Amino acid sequence: MGTSQRSPRSTRHVAGTVLIALGSLVLLASAAAKFALVPQVAAQLGAFGFTGGRLTLIAIAEFVSAALFLVRQTRSAGLLLVSAFLGGAIATHLQHGQSVLQPAIVLGLLWLGAWLRHPETLWSVVRT
Repeated sequence: MGTSQRSPRSTRHVAGTVLIALGSLVLLASAAAKFALVPQVAAQLGAFGFTGGRLTLIAIAEFVSAALFLVRQTRSAGLLLVSAFLGGAIATHLQHGQSVLQPAIVLGLLWLGAWLRHPETLWSVVRT
């Protein structure tokens, strides 16, 4: 009778939208922690040499890239910026002998979400 099944495309879009929203929320929360100068966050970034104006600049870059990624009309520019931002975070963690797992996972989830929601994202890699 009335069994409602979602099409694979619809399920894919929903999963992509959820990953995009969750990943963006993580980045926005991280930027808020930097703006608020949460002691643990400020101490860790201070150990990396990011204090004062540099810490604020990082928070602004993180916020702007996450916000652009969250909005569908600016998502492609946002994906470029979050990739650059998290690539820098990965490089910084490597330079200081820390695990790159956290920024790499967030970056992977953002790319997965973008691909699920917008399969054309990987047009040059995946040929259908």
